[in-house]
Amino acid sequence: MPSIRRGSQRGQVNLGWLQSLHTFSFGHYYDPEHMGFSVLRVINDDTVAPGMGFDTHGHRDMEIISYVLQGALEHKDSKGNHHIIPAGEVQLMSAGTGIAHSEYNYFATEPTRFLQIWIRPDAKGLSPGYAQASIKQNGALTPLVTPDGNGDSLMIHQDASLYRLQLSAGDTITLSTQNRWGYLHLIEGAAQTTQTQLDSGDAMGLTAQESVTLTAKSPLEALWFELPPG
Repeated sequence: MPSIRRGSQRGQVNLGWLQSLHTFSFGHYYDPEHMGFSVLRVINDDTVAPGMGFDTHGHRDMEIISYVLQGALEHKDSKGNHHIIPAGEVQLMSAGTGIAHSEYNYFATEPTRFLQIWIRPDAKGLSPGYAQASIKQNGALTPLVTPDGNGDSLMIHQDASLYRLQLSAGDTITLSTQNRWGYLHLIEGAAQTTQTQLDSGDAMGLTAQESVTLTAKSPLEALWFELPPG
């Protein structure tokens, strides 16, 4: 049976300049019951105050996805990349053998909100890389990140795919895993399933041969991950 992770149960961090909600164990929030799902290791919902951000820090052997929901994020890294990521765009940074970067709210007068997602790569010691794109919605499910760069999606070093799900109120969709695992994270809106109602911030994990049918109760935006069996 699919497992439910309520948004209200997430770890909470308030540093003044940063308000963050952690779906999985992260930083000072330790939750042995929620250490990740398959190769999906982190979903942080971060709201950064105007002009503030994360100073330069390092990563290695992780695929890091940033999806900006509001405002704009300014990215600089040790490989010479310097980019602005506006709302609606997706960024993929392959940390590989090591990369240092900073992330700041580009705006001085309004907050920036983004989802930061970590996925474990299929190998260690890869060459660091950077990609960014504005990907238009095409139907209910649109690929943002895939192993083969399907459509306009960014290419990840893992047998994992990330889709943006958008539904209008009353729309219905069935998500199935077949022989894979799936993870659904609601960004905005509400949906009814045969089990329960899902609201903003709620998530549902599915293992192999499971499915869920969603009926949107309001305009809905979510992320749908297709993952290798964990």
